[in-house]
Amino acid sequence: MTAMAPTRTEPDLSYLLDHTSHVLRTRMAAELGAIGLTPRMHCVLVHALAEERTQAQLAEIGDMDKTTMVVTVDALEKAGLAERRPSSTDRRARIIAVTEAGAEVARESQKIVDGVHQGALSSLPEDERAVLLRALNRLATGHLEAPVEGPKAARRARQRA
Repeated sequence: MTAMAPTRTEPDLSYLLDHTSHVLRTRMAAELGAIGLTPRMHCVLVHALAEERTQAQLAEIGDMDKTTMVVTVDALEKAGLAERRPSSTDRRARIIAVTEAGAEVARESQKIVDGVHQGALSSLPEDERAVLLRALNRLATGHLEAPVEGPKAARRARQRA
């Protein structure tokens, strides 16, 4: 006897959100790549421009681990778009400062990001755009605001050889 898949009773929200998010990210990466940036580099530039922030603060904003953040800032420094500097408020901390060239690139990259977002939204009828944005904002600040930590697998003790 062949097992039958269960009948779906609800729309596949996970697929819809994952797929559209994936496609949006690939379009963003392609557009930003044309000016030599990655989406992570763009994120660091625009958030470092907004106010004095440490590498750790920027990593949290961009949902990056420490290694990814270091690689991203290294790339920005190599390109002359940002640099690590001592904080003006905490002598133990170092901030990511955007150079003049970096500020110019950030303005250009923000136009690209806004264009990608506008392109996605313009594919919807105008009356549906506001509804979609309100609904997504409500989910992002409500029921789906914070991830749920799943059970962590217990680590086994090392076996002696």
